[in-house]
Amino acid sequence: MRNHKKLLQFLRPDPAVAAASDDGCSPLPSPTTTSGSASTSATASPSPYVALPWVNLPGLGAGAALTAGAADETGLLGSFVKEDGHVYSLAAAGDLLYTGTDSKNVRVWRDRREFAGFQCGSGLVKAIVVAGDGRIYTGHQDGKIRVWRASADDPAVHKRVGSLPKLGDFLRSSVRPSHYIETRRRHSSVWLRHFDAVSCLSLDADAGLLYSGSWDRTFKVWRVSDSRCLESVRAHDDAVNTVAAAGFDALAFTGSADGTVKVWRREDGKGGATRHVMERVLRKGESAVTAIAVAAEARVVYVASSDGAVTHWQWRRGADRESAPRNGGALRGHKMAVLSLAVAGRVVVSGSADRTISVWRRDEGADHSRLAVLSGHTGPVKCVAMDEEESVDADGHRRWVVYSGSLDGSVKVWRVSDAPGAMTARTPAHVWKGTPSPLGAWTPYRAPERS
Repeated sequence: MRNHKKLLQFLRPDPAVAAASDDGCSPLPSPTTTSGSASTSATASPSPYVALPWVNLPGLGAGAALTAGAADETGLLGSFVKEDGHVYSLAAAGDLLYTGTDSKNVRVWRDRREFAGFQCGSGLVKAIVVAGDGRIYTGHQDGKIRVWRASADDPAVHKRVGSLPKLGDFLRSSVRPSHYIETRRRHSSVWLRHFDAVSCLSLDADAGLLYSGSWDRTFKVWRVSDSRCLESVRAHDDAVNTVAAAGFDALAFTGSADGTVKVWRREDGKGGATRHVMERVLRKGESAVTAIAVAAEARVVYVASSDGAVTHWQWRRGADRESAPRNGGALRGHKMAVLSLAVAGRVVVSGSADRTISVWRRDEGADHSRLAVLSGHTGPVKCVAMDEEESVDADGHRRWVVYSGSLDGSVKVWRVSDAPGAMTARTPAHVWKGTPSPLGAWTPYRAPERS
């Protein structure tokens, strides 16, 4: 969700935050008393970042954080670490940042400190999306989708307000034999519940739909207004790793460990029902598809894969359904699998198992320039999010804030500028052109074992 003031909110002084418990979730310890939280140096400095509760990780060096005089440079603003294990998911919404880990914790960050936190009952948090009405959807290893909302009385308190599917819907389906599907050998499950890990979530706000993808090889379509499951689609021959609502032409995309990307068109029926029909197979390859991101205004779709490439296609405006999208080639800036993608305007961010983040800017046609390589994580970069800042510098150069979560247990906040010479020594600028994607070649990457 776009919000131009996100970075400024992170750097603004924060009032005291109260922590309270509720019946729907377990509050997490205060960051001021948690031993896993480290603070920056208290020495005097003109930098507005020195008071941040984030820590510089080993290998970054003392000069890695930007100073006030280098506000337009590209580089690290700060990082925060909790003893929560691997960071698998994050979502930015307004002035809040949500992070999910394999310790079942969801932490909420605001301004200069940890604002709130809640613990899910079971299942590591693999995906987080935030709806415009404030509801927070989390996808879990145990196959469940949980729904949360901040308390109206105390926004630091988050309560669980439901799950998908709703208990009543599940019970009504469970007594009907026709609503069971075969899952594994001699096992069956009710069709409207995922029976394996929920790996991804995507919200189509205009259509009022939530898409969930799972290792059970299906994606499901949920109506946000009443939390009803409208459809379950057996989409792939292997795990669904990513799903993305296009935001144009009623399209949705799914990517799988089977190496394919499929394009689905939504057909609306009576009573708000939907039917998704596969329009085309966009990609086939031996390398697993790991992430999909869509630049809706430009109608460009980016696909990340385990061969280290980010391939992109563009849908032409006004073209008929039979017209194939234009393949712009592949962005190759990583040595290992690309695990995560995010898009804001013309800028694309890719996080990789090689522990780096590449920042690309879409130029004319299919050409892309690589603005920076962000280094500092000590583990694979599992999730990224970004947004454009509202302000520009005196020369009209634009800046973005990038959030990255890693299996090293840290979340980092970066600034990226497209100003010439704004790149620091650790983030050199290079220009890369789109090249044909070698879909047959890939870099071996061992995915985490399922549990």
